[in-house]
Amino acid sequence: MTQSNDDAMWRNRFILMNLTRIGGTIVVLIGLIIWQGDLLREGGSVAVGVPMVIIGLAASFGAPKWLARRWRTPPRP
Repeated sequence: MTQSNDDAMWRNRFILMNLTRIGGTIVVLIGLIIWQGDLLREGGSVAVGVPMVIIGLAASFGAPKWLARRWRTPPRP
């Protein structure tokens, strides 16, 4: 790879990791609004909001670590 291609690859990886964090945070916020607000029904919806919050937290914290392991050179078991 040339220097330009290598820089572009790392820039794109950095952007993707940050987008996964931002996306997870957005899912958490939407889940909290559904859980505590009157968006879906009066008084909030625990059955929909709590799983969204948990999934958003897992995506926000777990996905960047998973991506880093996937991109590690050389790959470890």
